[in-house]
Amino acid sequence: MAAKKKKNGISWKRGGCHCGAVSFEVSAPDEIEVQECNCSMCAKVGFLHYIVPKSRFRLLGGESKITTYTFNTGTAKHMFCSVCGVKSFYVPRSHPDGYSVNFRCLNADDFASVLTTEFDGKHWEKHIGELAALESE
Repeated sequence: MAAKKKKNGISWKRGGCHCGAVSFEVSAPDEIEVQECNCSMCAKVGFLHYIVPKSRFRLLGGESKITTYTFNTGTAKHMFCSVCGVKSFYVPRSHPDGYSVNFRCLNADDFASVLTTEFDGKHWEKHIGELAALESE
């Protein structure tokens, strides 16, 4: 299903886990920047971050299939599909008022351009200021 287009290239883009039990959509422009983080969690799972405010994220299905993992400060809520184990999105420690969506769980064909930048999450406290604040909507 094609994404529903809005003015200025922003539209709702669908995503989900591997088995399809968890599905969501995120409001995003057709040209985005994602961050590849080298922290202990992201490096192991290959997460490519696209962070949005809660208003630009909608869980479409699978709430009962989501299991949550926390560690360290407990602020980040790492959510996984309990069926296939894929982490499609989570509430990040850096932006607890939003969601970080795994770009790899979105349909890449819905985007005209994707720029990947590196983020040094191994040294999170030193580099947290480099992450942009959430846009209000």
